[in-house]
Amino acid sequence: MPPSYVELVKKHGRDQGMIKRMSNLRMLWDMPARVEMLKQFPDVQQIISLAVPSPEMMGTPDESPAYARVANEGMAAICREWPQQFPTFVASLPMNNPQAALQEMDHAIEVLGAKGIQVLSHASGKALDHPEIFPIFERITNHHHLPVWMHPTRPGHKADYDTEDRSKYEIWQVLGWPFETSVAMSRMVFSGLFDRLPELKLITHHCGGMLPYFEGRAETLWAQLGSRSADGSEDHVLASLKKKPMEYFKMFYGDTVLGGSSSALRCGLDFFGPEHVVFASDCPFDPEEGPMFIREGIRSIETLNLGAEDARRIYFGNAFKLLGWDKDAKP
Repeated sequence: MPPSYVELVKKHGRDQGMIKRMSNLRMLWDMPARVEMLKQFPDVQQIISLAVPSPEMMGTPDESPAYARVANEGMAAICREWPQQFPTFVASLPMNNPQAALQEMDHAIEVLGAKGIQVLSHASGKALDHPEIFPIFERITNHHHLPVWMHPTRPGHKADYDTEDRSKYEIWQVLGWPFETSVAMSRMVFSGLFDRLPELKLITHHCGGMLPYFEGRAETLWAQLGSRSADGSEDHVLASLKKKPMEYFKMFYGDTVLGGSSSALRCGLDFFGPEHVVFASDCPFDPEEGPMFIREGIRSIETLNLGAEDARRIYFGNAFKLLGWDKDAKP
């Protein structure tokens, strides 16, 4: 989170808990301190992406484009100053203003050097299969040929029970975010997004949320899609798709952000395959503010005793391929 964007968050952020968290997390915005921390991991480079709140979470459709520009200019400046640690960044877009989002995408990629875009699991309450969002996916896929990072979002004021006014015990984040990822993936699959954009490359946070773990349940119950819909409105969905639902879900990519759990990562690898899993750390959102998730993420991979080629794919090979970098050279 570039310092200039931190100031926007403090001024325009609507979630006081989020403002508190981001303001106190030094490694998020103090990049010299982060560079110093990364000396513990000389082989690690980070493709940086903006932490929430995203531009559309703070501003109206008229305001958010300027916020996105501040974020992307700041991220590009970080990459220019520390290119060895941060070789490139992921652009953030004003997703509540689709036309401005297309313009910001082009600027961030063509002028600033971004290597993809980040979206949240919904755009100001609109599902990612909404017709207004499609041109964004179409442009990043068919014009720029770059990937999409999808980060979940679910606010603390969204209650877990109808009789309450907020989520307790941070359930909204710990369990709610993987759920939101899974919902967004499902909407994309069943709306036929991958039939329309078969070259779409979308990286899901937390290794696909719930889908790898619930593959068996999802496959058998969705094979009966429409049988539980009283009005029959979804009877046609399966017939309208060119593939079985699980084949589409496996077209997504998953990252390794699983809190260091090797068993969860094994599940994700079994689901996506080693060609569709990329190393990520979620730095600096751990109790040590950065190094723990890097260290434990590496340990979770090493514990699986993967073959050299699969390990190479996960650590950087798949990422290089997604970004269009030479697989035999460092960026």
